[in-house]
Amino acid sequence: MTGVRGKPLTLNIFNAGDCSYPVAWEGYQACASYDLERWFRVPTKYSKEAGTLTIQHTPDCDAVQYAYFAPYTYDRHQALVAKMQAKLGVKLLMIGETLDGHDMDLLQFGEPGKGKRNVWIIHRQHPGESQAEWFAEGLLERLTDSHDAVSRHMLKDAVLYICPNVCPDGTWRGHLRTNAAGSNLNRAWQNPSPEDSPEVFNLLRMMDERGVDLLIDVHGDEELPYVFLAGSEGIPGWTDRLQKLQSEFTAAFRRASPDFQTQFGYGVDPPGQADMRICSNQVSQRYDCLAVTVEMPFKDTADNPENSQGWSPERSKRLGAAMLTAVYEILPSLR
Repeated sequence: MTGVRGKPLTLNIFNAGDCSYPVAWEGYQACASYDLERWFRVPTKYSKEAGTLTIQHTPDCDAVQYAYFAPYTYDRHQALVAKMQAKLGVKLLMIGETLDGHDMDLLQFGEPGKGKRNVWIIHRQHPGESQAEWFAEGLLERLTDSHDAVSRHMLKDAVLYICPNVCPDGTWRGHLRTNAAGSNLNRAWQNPSPEDSPEVFNLLRMMDERGVDLLIDVHGDEELPYVFLAGSEGIPGWTDRLQKLQSEFTAAFRRASPDFQTQFGYGVDPPGQADMRICSNQVSQRYDCLAVTVEMPFKDTADNPENSQGWSPERSKRLGAAMLTAVYEILPSLR
């Protein structure tokens, strides 16, 4: 909006109740920015009876933009990939093409070798969950910091495969959860096809070729105001070894970042009843490895709130960087 400096604004979204997760509006505060760099929260209320979301704000500048969460644009994605592939020791693997003709970018850090672990970290299967790619940016910046001891030592013992954006078509189109074919990619891992889910089809092909010792799938959650982890306890192949690895990883993640917690999250699937269409479940079963989903909030962390920005790009980036410490700690135990 332009020409609004000092003007009290009221924005009503009358069909907010028709969205995918209307229950998630409770406690939500919209994001705003003057410069498209720093995003802050503005007063927001939801009427369940009317199904209307109301944003009220008096801008301090002539122009302001509002968003569900701070965007991570496709242009920024391309710039991130270009910057990373120019770093020493990084390879850009073009593993396929999306239905809209976008490149499928996979960044490889380190060289395969005897005894090295294969670690996969993928982001933004659901394109509207932009905090996942902010997370990726923070992780990648630390991973390519030649002065960072954890990153330098990790690459002696592991090869990391990082996909910053699994669903570039959805990003380009402005979708919340689907690709160009309307497929929810995190429900396509049991039987992906080049016609409906080439993103997953090609990622699985590469995983079969390179091997997987650890997978982390990074998302955002609309409803829960916490950073948390969802495991693969319900797969047929769940074992005491995998449970021990998951416990070790969550403990290491808590030490690395106080924003991560284990008290709140999704329920645990009963034994043998996991949805095998979901990435972490399918990968854990297929490769007998630890595979988890990391979730960040669209709102804020209720146990450690930041009143001005809520959960933000800055906090997403720092969480991504911090998680590398947890990955490094459990490397020796993965196999």
